[in-house]
Amino acid sequence: MRQFPAFFNLQDQRVVIVGNGEEALRKLRLFVSAGALPVIISDHAGPAHDHEASSRVTAMTMADLPHALETARLAIVAEHNPEAIAVIRAARVPLNVVDRPELCDFTVPSILDRGDIVAAIGSNGTAPVLAKSIRTKLEALLPARIGDLAALAGRLRETVKAALPDFAARRKFWERTLTGRAAELAYAGDLTGAEAAMRAELAAPAEQGVVHIVGAGPGDPELLTLKALRLIQEADIVYYDRLVSDGILSLIRRDAERVSVGKAKGNHSVPQDQIHELLIQSAREGKRVVRLKGGDPFIFGRGGEELDAVEAAGISAFVVPGISSALGCAASAGIPLTHRDHAQAVTFVTGHAKAGGVPDLDWASLAKRGQTVSVYMGVGTAASIAEKLIEAGRAPQTPVAVIENGTRENEVRAYGMLEELPQLIEAHGIKGPALLIIGEVAGLRAGSIAASVSTEVSIPTEKVVSA
Repeated sequence: MRQFPAFFNLQDQRVVIVGNGEEALRKLRLFVSAGALPVIISDHAGPAHDHEASSRVTAMTMADLPHALETARLAIVAEHNPEAIAVIRAARVPLNVVDRPELCDFTVPSILDRGDIVAAIGSNGTAPVLAKSIRTKLEALLPARIGDLAALAGRLRETVKAALPDFAARRKFWERTLTGRAAELAYAGDLTGAEAAMRAELAAPAEQGVVHIVGAGPGDPELLTLKALRLIQEADIVYYDRLVSDGILSLIRRDAERVSVGKAKGNHSVPQDQIHELLIQSAREGKRVVRLKGGDPFIFGRGGEELDAVEAAGISAFVVPGISSALGCAASAGIPLTHRDHAQAVTFVTGHAKAGGVPDLDWASLAKRGQTVSVYMGVGTAASIAEKLIEAGRAPQTPVAVIENGTRENEVRAYGMLEELPQLIEAHGIKGPALLIIGEVAGLRAGSIAASVSTEVSIPTEKVVSA
């Protein structure tokens, strides 16, 4: 570390900026946002003079520079001006010279501003573009309202200090509330509810934690939502499904407990009722619990049952959506589930009934043209699904796509027609997890649509391996 990072309080403090071009204007805006009183030193008019916050800005000439430096906290030279540099050095005011790190007493970092939460990324002036790139990544990870949460904590700081004079107890309180229900309410924009939750926790500390039911998406870690990533990195314990990929599991906080509660067809290693009890028990132990589910928890993911069970036990629960398997697999294969020319509707259905076998669906409705039918968990019942759709009036030559392990490195795509769906699955050894896409749009990726498909057409299978 060649430079020591520090935060200056510049509220109503004078900052001198030498120059009046675009670079000076950028620095001027930055200091105005920090509450400073900038002084522009220039003998020429320019963009900085026309700054929208001109009421806080004073314009002076080079002849006035020594006087301006008498009360200045910092100085920026935003243009080539050796004379100004010499005068500032003589006045012993901390100096920054734009694009000349060797002449700088300090550098201006790339700043992430979330109100009371501010992060600064510096590169010793050697690679400011890289620092900005890192800031952009951090901005994506931090909740937009984290500054509101910090401000709320600041308002309650003295109240908490008075109620909890012991430092260890106070620290434990903040650790609970700033990662628990109060924090989630603040992130959702309910600051009144967040404050009430903090005060309730202070009056009678809750021993139980909170449960987050989180969608992990179809498998590609880069399709995980930012909120899901934050939660699995904050969790004390994660209960995860069989469909959650290893790449996503690797992102879980290293010291968090991981428990597999995955289910496969005909093999429920942990019954659903027992999963409910595990979530409730862990929360009652005061843990931050994440229930991590493949795809979206509310689309054939039984997330609704888990939410009901947790809330019925009096435990706070939050749901984080994920990219569903239908959306992820279709996008990965380049198949539009709706298309102005071929599909004006899309229907998501399950291929597996609660008691096993084929579900009792409205086959006549699903057989209508001009729509896409996306079937989850349909590999085992593919023959019956195809038969019922054809019996209900869907053309046997309707294009289909079968996508196994969508968005993952071992993704397999197979294309064919509805009448050959079970043979297509068998021929390519598809076991699942897989999605069936039935409709004219399935033929677009294979280079055909229903009107041009015939039994003589050979539609390819793709095996996709990511780089």
